[in-house]
Amino acid sequence: MTLLLVKLGASLVAILALAGFAKWLGLGGRPRIATAPDAQRVADMIVPGYAPIEIGIDRAGAAALMRDGDGRLLLVRPHGVAFVGRLLDRSTQVDQDQDVLTITPDDPFFGATKIDLGPQATSWAKVLRTQAA
Repeated sequence: MTLLLVKLGASLVAILALAGFAKWLGLGGRPRIATAPDAQRVADMIVPGYAPIEIGIDRAGAAALMRDGDGRLLLVRPHGVAFVGRLLDRSTQVDQDQDVLTITPDDPFFGATKIDLGPQATSWAKVLRTQAA
């Protein structure tokens, strides 16, 4: 019985040590978009050559909405430890609840994305409803 408790305790210590080491290395965190250059870098990874002229970043950094010079709208959000994005078109649904937009592209695999754009939410909702191509 004592040997079993020792093994259990040692296993628990080892697991906690590995978790602490992973945290110290910065692994396992959810990626964030904190600044416009972050958003531009992510946009270019998802759609090579995409050059946003207007960027709306979620207050928590959980997503970004961008418009380029051609009027194309790109929605970017984290998926695991990477980012995914979709160019939005006229079939995109937009719902607004105060400062939060719920954007649902016509892609069942992407799903709906909630993005808190603060005071910019209303102007972005208008852009989404009129300019999504």
